[in-house]
Amino acid sequence: MSGERLTQGLTELAQERVDHRFKALPPDAEGLTVGELAAERRNLFDGGFTTPVLALSAEAVEHNLALMETYAERHGLAFAPHGKTCMAPQLFARQLEYGAWGITAAVPHQVRVYRAYGIQKIFLANQVVDPVALRWLAAELAADPDFHLICYVDSLRGIELMDRALREAGATRPVDVVIELGAGEGARTGVRTDAECLELADALAGADTLRLVGMAGYEAEVPDATGELVTAWLRRLVALTVEFDKAGRFADLGQIVVSAGGSAWFDAVAEVFAEIPELSAPVLKLLRSGAYVSHDDAHYRRLTPFNRIPEEGALHPAFRLWAQVVSRPSSEQAFLNAGKRDAAYDLGLPQPQVVRSGRDGSERPADGLGLTKLSDQHAWVTTERAGDLEVGDWVALGLSHPCTIFEKWQLIPLVEQDGTVTDFVRTFF
Repeated sequence: MSGERLTQGLTELAQERVDHRFKALPPDAEGLTVGELAAERRNLFDGGFTTPVLALSAEAVEHNLALMETYAERHGLAFAPHGKTCMAPQLFARQLEYGAWGITAAVPHQVRVYRAYGIQKIFLANQVVDPVALRWLAAELAADPDFHLICYVDSLRGIELMDRALREAGATRPVDVVIELGAGEGARTGVRTDAECLELADALAGADTLRLVGMAGYEAEVPDATGELVTAWLRRLVALTVEFDKAGRFADLGQIVVSAGGSAWFDAVAEVFAEIPELSAPVLKLLRSGAYVSHDDAHYRRLTPFNRIPEEGALHPAFRLWAQVVSRPSSEQAFLNAGKRDAAYDLGLPQPQVVRSGRDGSERPADGLGLTKLSDQHAWVTTERAGDLEVGDWVALGLSHPCTIFEKWQLIPLVEQDGTVTDFVRTFF
């Protein structure tokens, strides 16, 4: 049934009408369905698209999906990529096709999106204390015995609020939870000490609306993270899991969950999780890295573990934001028609990569160009020579941080290397 829901949902997305809601799409395509426009296989540069326009590389996405599937299989990891990175059902479907165990969410709204498209296995990497969300979750679990959700707990107060809300909702199935081990003092969420973890485990044993199924956390939050510090934290996570198992905390479970894994240290996760000894039940070693689908041209490109383990492969940046030169007030300055509403900038400014001539469509490297500032709808570009750019030229910008790229575009052209648009990716934020 879940596969049918996902297929039906994707069909409905393809039937959505193209109109003014979606940036950069051809004005003459208004009234077509998304599927009809995709079937026309228009070219991004001369097919009527307006600038700025975000392009997602079809080849890079395919490569990245295959690479992470192979990596997870090679290291004996289950994979639940963090969906907040893209919030795109079409990409969820591709991730599941490429062997993902399920999809990770950050907040209940994202879980609702996933469920609308039939996602059956969800890891919610947060503690949920909103009674409205918990009431909805209880109903969802009651309605679908095949729906499997795991979420964090990290405080006694959180357990109290969750238990109360689920009882008041008349929950018929317990919510599976993992204790979130914090990454250290000054880190983000999570329990700071082993003693607190034991307290939470005791509290969970007395709450029949919640079921402890393992331990989890987010190693990228280790303060001043280094390979040694991250590895030490991961070994602490594993040691607590082993200790809890010996104490009978996971009795009668079909599997024990141990989960970690952002996009910066999944090599350390694979190494340490390989050391997990045999426990009283099979261990679900759950990796949650999400930024790999589109990767990026700055932050994650610098941090990817594949830089440390090149023999395992390399992810490819999949995004380019094409903008046009709309003003050239001096020989050292140019302005593009893309700004904060179009480009991610929270983890670094976009950077010019390619110039496409507005006269003949020829392309050249963006040598001598720099981007120094974003206004709401303009990018400030510096140039070394008067001939570097002219009004009407297109400039491809490399971007950083997938989460805040996807959220700025509701319908993104999926583009082949020659510029052919083969599909459109619908996002929900």
